Amino acid sequence: SPYCIPSLAQVLYVYLFFFFHHVGAFPSPFCSWGYFIQIFVHPLCHPLVCHTTNVHGFCEVYFFVVIILTLCPSSEWFLFPVFQGGTVNQSVPIVLPITEGDKERLENCSSFLLTYGEDDSPVAILSAPEFFPHNKEERVCRQWGTSTREHPYVKMVMASGDWLVGGDLKVFERIRWGDGLDSFRLTPNELRKEFSRRGADAIFAFQLRNPIHNGHAILMTETRKRLEEKGFNHPVLLLHPLGGWTKADDVPLDVRMKQHQAVLEDGVLDPSNTVLAIFPSPMMYAGPTEVQWHAKARIACGAQFYIVGRDPAGMPNPETGKDLYDATHGRKVLQLAPGLPQLEIVPFRVAAYNTQNQRMEFFDPERRDEFEFISGTKMRRLAASGEEPPQGFMAPRAWKVLKSFYESRSDKS
Repeated sequence: SPYCIPSLAQVLYVYLFFFFHHVGAFPSPFCSWGYFIQIFVHPLCHPLVCHTTNVHGFCEVYFFVVIILTLCPSSEWFLFPVFQGGTVNQSVPIVLPITEGDKERLENCSSFLLTYGEDDSPVAILSAPEFFPHNKEERVCRQWGTSTREHPYVKMVMASGDWLVGGDLKVFERIRWGDGLDSFRLTPNELRKEFSRRGADAIFAFQLRNPIHNGHAILMTETRKRLEEKGFNHPVLLLHPLGGWTKADDVPLDVRMKQHQAVLEDGVLDPSNTVLAIFPSPMMYAGPTEVQWHAKARIACGAQFYIVGRDPAGMPNPETGKDLYDATHGRKVLQLAPGLPQLEIVPFRVAAYNTQNQRMEFFDPERRDEFEFISGTKMRRLAASGEEPPQGFMAPRAWKVLKSFYESRSDKS
């Protein structure tokens, strides 16, 4: 065989989000590949490399060290024009863990093939591989600021291979999931073209991993009004839900997308100035470190304004139950972090349900007795029991989607 493909002793798990800034990054005619690695969908390795900044491929040791120590590598690693010149904020490394057995088989290869699925479909070539130890403890402590092994993403990192391999990637064709949502997985250039088609003179982005309630909606609507007051004629919202791996108790992507579409159908958000697209990153729950990654990715998509939430990318410590990160640090780090000069941060304003006016409003501490905070736990309980939320909490069709999901899950359990 010209590809010299041996049998595999181990299977390498990789999460692929090959979204190049222009689709069709084909390699030159098939070069000699020493070996191949079979890949399956998994969140540990994410060359959404290309969805966000169009980097060359997986981190070599130099960039890995620079990223986990400084969060700001030089721009030479990035291909996307907006990141050329000076320092670039890159707070999470794009890495490919492999086992000791994989490393021994592949270390003398000049390149190898990545395949996917039961039929070993060729996906990409990794060339000029560089192998280096996967110092998991250091990576985890620096990226997540914790050493707890019960953190869901940390747990996966600690269980992954003891080696990392970096190198340039050449992807054969656009990666498609075939889940009915591929039309929402727009590349940065596709998003920029869509904003141009709509005549946008300002783009503001909002990321979420939860269903949209009317408190979210008034924040997005208020942001648009503020931009118009600044003199912009046609601000457009990039509604950009996270579409990669999330922990088990988060609402699945397909349900969230149906719910978001229902919000638009009910007119809570205006479809004419809203672009709904999937951001294919896994959720790492790395707090202020990860939120820099989220913000930087939206710069590649053309956003000039970014709405940052309370405790973005945060979660409770699985051992103590207390928040892992200070809820205000995500917003503060985006205002101070180097390498994000093109982005203006829009602070998150807390909304709650006004029991007198029967609608979601921005919380006013001086009238706190009028407000009720409806937690995610309460929302899930109402949906699972088939109850309705207070009038004005969520768009009716959007609530119906959510209620149907939780009822079906309750029936299965």
